[in-house]
Amino acid sequence: MSTRKRTTTEAPAARIRELLDGWYREHGRHTLPWRLTRDTYAVLVSEVMLQQTQVERVTPRYARWLERWPTAAALAAESPSEVIREWGGLGYNRRALHLHGAARGLASMNGAGRPGIADLRTLPGVGAYTAAAVACFAGEERVAVVDTNIGRVIARAMLGKASGRQVPPRNLTNAAEALLPAARARDHNLALMDLGAMVCVARSPACEACPLARECAWLAAGKPADEAWIATTPPFETTARFARGRIVDALREVRALSEAEVRALLPAGHRVSAAGYLQGLERDGLVEHRDGRWGLAGTFTAG
Repeated sequence: MSTRKRTTTEAPAARIRELLDGWYREHGRHTLPWRLTRDTYAVLVSEVMLQQTQVERVTPRYARWLERWPTAAALAAESPSEVIREWGGLGYNRRALHLHGAARGLASMNGAGRPGIADLRTLPGVGAYTAAAVACFAGEERVAVVDTNIGRVIARAMLGKASGRQVPPRNLTNAAEALLPAARARDHNLALMDLGAMVCVARSPACEACPLARECAWLAAGKPADEAWIATTPPFETTARFARGRIVDALREVRALSEAEVRALLPAGHRVSAAGYLQGLERDGLVEHRDGRWGLAGTFTAG
C-alpha cells in the first residue's frame, strides 16, 4: 500500500470528510434497527444498550425491549425489578436503572417537542456522550459524537496517535468538531463510528482497506504504539463486578435471598465480601432488603 509522507499531524479535514462519506455510502451499517428510526426514546434505548456491549448481542434484545416497552411512558411505569430482570445479559446493571430514570424524565417532556442536547443532559444517567449521540442520531443536531471507536479514528487520522486514550478529551472533541461537515452530521458521525468498529479497530487495524489511509497521520508516522497503555486487567472472575453480577443474576431468578444464601452462591474467594457487595448494590439502587432478605429494587416496595 502506498502512503505519502506528512509534514503535520493534522489531516486535511475536507479530504477526510470526502473519503469517509464515499466509504460510508457503500459500507456503512445502514440497516441496524436503531438507525431506521428518529424516535428519541428508541435511539436512547440503543445508545444505553450499546455501551460496552456488542452490536450482535444488542440487536435482538433491542427489538424485545421495544416490543415490551414501546414508549418512554411505558418504561417509566414499570417497576425497577422488572427492568433489571429484562436487562439480564446486557452487562452493567446500573445502566438499566439509568435508562429507567431517563425514561421517566423523557416521559415528563412529552408534548414539549423533540428534546435537544441540553434537555437530554438533564435526564438521570445521561452523560455528555449519550446526550450528543441521541441529539444527533434522533434529532440530527450538528454536534460531534465521540465514543471509543470515533475517538480512535480521530486520534489516528487527525492527530497521529494510536488511540483516543493518548489525547486529552477536550482536544479530541475539538478535533472531532473541526472535522464536522456543514450538513449531514448524522451520517458523518455514523461513518466514523462504523469505520472504527469495522476497519480502524483497536488491534490489527485493516489499514490496507481504510479509505483514510493516504490521509492518516498515524499511518504516515509509522503507526507508533500506545506506550501509555499497559494491560494490567485482572481476570474478570476475580473482580467485584463479576460477583455483583452473579448476585443480581441470582435475584432475577428468585424473589429474595438471605445474606447466607447469597454468600453460598458466590465462588469461595468472594464469600467473605458478600455483605459489602450487597451494600454496594443497595447504594447503587439495584437491590433492597427487608427482614433480612434481599431482592431486586422494587421487590418489596412493590408489594
